[in-house]
Amino acid sequence: MKKWIFVVVCIALACKQEKKYHDVVQKETLVVPTDALQGVLDFQRELNEEFKNPETSPLPDRYRKNFEGLDFFAPDTSYVVRAKLVRTPDALPFLMPTTTDRKSREVVYGIAHFTLNGEDWQLEIYRNEELAQQEEYRDYLFLPFTDETNGRETYTGGRYIDLSIPQGDSITIDFNRAYNPYCAYNKKYSCPIVPSVNNLGTKVMAGVKAFRPKKD
Repeated sequence: MKKWIFVVVCIALACKQEKKYHDVVQKETLVVPTDALQGVLDFQRELNEEFKNPETSPLPDRYRKNFEGLDFFAPDTSYVVRAKLVRTPDALPFLMPTTTDRKSREVVYGIAHFTLNGEDWQLEIYRNEELAQQEEYRDYLFLPFTDETNGRETYTGGRYIDLSIPQGDSITIDFNRAYNPYCAYNKKYSCPIVPSVNNLGTKVMAGVKAFRPKKD
């Protein structure tokens, strides 16, 4: 599974990871529940395989040797939302702070408007200027968010979702594919800090849970 380059930049060059990339459904209707659930199970399996592999895992050796799998919420299609995407072509680039002194040059690509847990929400979706110049990543979009599970069921610093540029004015956001930044596992990584505007005042009980390593 590919890894998003600028989300988790290892301070040591030898620790550079590839980017994780997930295509967005381009249809005007969501995939049927069976397909959606299978996609989530595939996502979980691939992520666990990545974490077990010493060549791709962000886990320190002391954690990886006892690693059996990440803790996920059960797949739930109610956390797959179809959002209205309002593009922001006039948005100016800005420097997004990270967990180190590094700053990531981003631009707000658009704002996603959607309903979740019976309430209306909006989240900013970002595009990294450097990645956008690369053919492989020119359609890549980044959605970081925080919610009311942080610090309890999920990682304190929030979670990320990988998206790609849709053809129309809507975009599918599958919160079952929310994953932790590498900083949740290893402090040697530099990870973007979720902007305060991307806080959801509700519990998102989907995706990867907080990491609690098994002790010997």
